[in-house]
Amino acid sequence: MSPLLVKAAKTGGKIVEVTPASAGWTHVGFAAHRLQAGESLSLDTGRRELCIVVLTGMVTVRAGEQMWEAIGNRQSVFDDVSPYAVYVPLETTVGITAVSNAEVALCSAPATTQRPARLIEPLSMTRSVRGKGANTRYVCDILPQTAEADGLLVVEVVTPSGHSSSYPPHKHDSDNVPLESSLEETYYHRLNPEQGFAFQRVYTDDRSIDEAMAVENHDVVMVPRGYHPVTVPYGYDGYYLNVMAGPKRVWHFKNDPAHEWLMNSK
Repeated sequence: MSPLLVKAAKTGGKIVEVTPASAGWTHVGFAAHRLQAGESLSLDTGRRELCIVVLTGMVTVRAGEQMWEAIGNRQSVFDDVSPYAVYVPLETTVGITAVSNAEVALCSAPATTQRPARLIEPLSMTRSVRGKGANTRYVCDILPQTAEADGLLVVEVVTPSGHSSSYPPHKHDSDNVPLESSLEETYYHRLNPEQGFAFQRVYTDDRSIDEAMAVENHDVVMVPRGYHPVTVPYGYDGYYLNVMAGPKRVWHFKNDPAHEWLMNSK
């Protein structure tokens, strides 16, 4: 199995987790949890900021002295609606209680600024369509670089059946702004129907990394550097939640020169 692929637990509360220590990098942390109605999850953000994404179901979130009750509006990540999310700064105690059966994502990165915790409502998120033809995908910016945060960038993407995504292949592993920024990244994959699979390749120009992975529902792919395209087979729709962070909170990417001609194809 590829060292960049983190397989999901089929049962239990914690679905999958990536920490800087487990990934061997510096910035991005990610975890996904299942919560049955009435179950709670508690944590302290420490020296990290946190974006809680309510993937499905409904939860109540407490961050320090603030509380947002019964937030969440999706039965599936494939519902055509943006999620609810909560931004939580460093050094804050967090409690998440499921109002209904729910799935939540915990996205984190190092932080130094004590910003207020805040609710990120679905209507505040920008939705867009990228690509064309069999490269079309549907994007929702949950925590973009225009929103306040120290390091975190969070976005979700739905890739229709038979389409490719993060394609033509691009990378963001060089600190060369504005041409390219250096960002670690995780992909949290979901498939519809759930028994499906997708393919993701992570590779560098010199092929010091060249991993091709079959990913199943709830799996995570880690992208420490390199290009990282995704393809979804016919009959299944793909979803992924991306978490990015690095030395600078900007997203500039470089396309693989070998495939950049696709940008101008009809």
